[in-house]
Amino acid sequence: MNNLVNVCLVLFLLLIFSNPTTVKAADNQTYTQQFQNSITTLSGKSVESNMYFTKMDYWDVKKLTFNFNYQVSQLANRNASDITVSLNGVKFYSFRPGNKTGFQTQKIDVPLKLLSGSNKLTINGQILDQMDNKNYQLQQTPANWLTIGDGSNVNFEYQLKEAENTLSSFYAHFSGQDTIAYQRSKIITADKPSSDESTASMIALSGESRIITTENDQIPVLQAKHIDAKKNDYMLVIAKYSSLPRDLQKQIDPNSLNDRAIIKTYYTDNKYYLIVTAKTGSLLKKAARFVANEELMKETNKSSEDVDESTDTYTSSLHDNGTHFLTTTPDQIQGAGHRETSYLVQLPNDRSNADGSQVSLHFNYSKNLNFNRSLVTIYINNTVVGSKKLTKVKANKDTLTLKLPRGLSLGSSFTVRVAFDLEMKDQDTSDDSNTPWAFVDPSSKMLVKSERSNDLLFTNYPTMFISNETYNDIAVVTPKDLDENDFKSLTNIFNLIGNFAKSNTGTIKFYNEVPSKNVLKNSNVIVLGTPSNNQMIKSLNPNLYFKYSKNYNRIVSNEKLSIEKDYGKQIGTAQLIRSPYNDKRGMLVVTGVNSLDTYIASTQINFQKNIQQFTGDAIVVDMNNAHYGYRFKKNKAIDKSLENKRTFSKNSQLIIYLGLAIIVILLIVLAVILTVRKQARLNGGKKDEKQ
Repeated sequence: MNNLVNVCLVLFLLLIFSNPTTVKAADNQTYTQQFQNSITTLSGKSVESNMYFTKMDYWDVKKLTFNFNYQVSQLANRNASDITVSLNGVKFYSFRPGNKTGFQTQKIDVPLKLLSGSNKLTINGQILDQMDNKNYQLQQTPANWLTIGDGSNVNFEYQLKEAENTLSSFYAHFSGQDTIAYQRSKIITADKPSSDESTASMIALSGESRIITTENDQIPVLQAKHIDAKKNDYMLVIAKYSSLPRDLQKQIDPNSLNDRAIIKTYYTDNKYYLIVTAKTGSLLKKAARFVANEELMKETNKSSEDVDESTDTYTSSLHDNGTHFLTTTPDQIQGAGHRETSYLVQLPNDRSNADGSQVSLHFNYSKNLNFNRSLVTIYINNTVVGSKKLTKVKANKDTLTLKLPRGLSLGSSFTVRVAFDLEMKDQDTSDDSNTPWAFVDPSSKMLVKSERSNDLLFTNYPTMFISNETYNDIAVVTPKDLDENDFKSLTNIFNLIGNFAKSNTGTIKFYNEVPSKNVLKNSNVIVLGTPSNNQMIKSLNPNLYFKYSKNYNRIVSNEKLSIEKDYGKQIGTAQLIRSPYNDKRGMLVVTGVNSLDTYIASTQINFQKNIQQFTGDAIVVDMNNAHYGYRFKKNKAIDKSLENKRTFSKNSQLIIYLGLAIIVILLIVLAVILTVRKQARLNGGKKDEKQ
């Protein structure tokens, strides 16, 4: 009996080892999400700051680590000061600063049960000084500060959930932060794309660019010959049916494309494809607008979608008439002392603020304050707009409405900071508590007066190609035969344009030859290429700031830069010139002697952090990535007549005052003349009487 048991045991073990299980847990992956906050110093004995991050829905998170890079005042007492971390309103970790004077990093494990899709991480700190008599100095001084370094981040350790066979699931993976950062997302088009195929691929790219939150990542647009994918690659293939690779053609019934375009998922060997195809260019572009609509893609829970001429593909738009609410929910501020909360306000990228804006704050607060010392202050960025003393009578419902100072520049985005000084009657004890408190009401708002930007400089790029937050009749003139560098250049150009375009309703048209004068007159034109592959570069040469030599084999010197003859053969330029076809429009020319030079020029206009370096109208980049900016035009206005009207409008009050002053001076002069004449007549009469 024992022998039989032993034999069965041996057979069982052999069965296990000879047939290992095929179920294997996926390897954990990691992704570090940097906070968008720049380095920030918080002053006050009690300080607070908020940071935001997101979790992808398709992550099965195993571990989350908060890496907090900070520095505290050298005078702070390490045994009394403390820092507390909260996630989505729940406190979970407190610690005392280390005994160091410089920046230090605290690694903190975050409880996964507190994690959601969109997350708010709050840092509360109590930074106290110590006096010789061992009593803590609780009065606010400049020495009470906490600096949060720009290296703070959260690190995810997770497993990927497989993409489901739906458009919404593919879109979630394709647009995911980690997918894009690890270059697993790609847009594929034809090897030799037609104008419609190029347009469709750039519409799709722009739709993706507007939702990318990082400053260094983009989705490349590649030719079909580069379709070879690695494991877990997500590829959006957008081309006419005749241009699709054969294995993808087999997934589409050509008879189903007679009057419509098709968007269809196709998964094979851990490779994920979204096929976007049609027989005609107009339907292909229509399907591209569907793909560029985040709402539609997230709502489509099926493996394929038909798009015809009647399909509504436009993205929704919000017309706020300049009104921007600061918060959607009541925002609570807790604890005594100086407390701040901030709100980000974004303007349409093609507009800038004008005089006349105002902020209206609605709030309430606790009644146990020292009302002789408590107040609220509003800042726009770092500019104080005004303050108001808190009173017990209005504690349940208070308001503060302030007009912004004339001439205050807001930019395309700015921060409204609300600072409460909630002073208590007893300031001899620690004040890091939940009382007193204040609430900012959701009815608080910012009314921003704005006007369309009118500068033909890189400080206004690419908003000159944007109108009402969408593409502003863009005509793109490219070489007829695009090579790999040309695709990389187009990816760079439309990555930034797409980042600024919040809607897909505008017009983009590609041309591989010189368009008609009517098109050039009525479009905002982008010209890409070399003198040898794009005839329009040659025709524009007299209008360029950095011109080509007579035989077009190098860029020559000008009044801004001396260029050695060989050096001129290996530089690229991006230039914003006034259109020779319409003096009220601008034109972007990205060019070099060869396509590689053109590409290196485009590397400075792909991300906001790059374009912000340049304030002029011309950029030069060489093969060593040395880049220089220059300004040539004296009048920076795109529309000169509009600039004159705005100048007159801005100075209208001054003109009125000057006019009144001139009238008063004329009246005084007239009065003096009349008085002198009257006096002369009187004197003349007296002489006659004496005679």
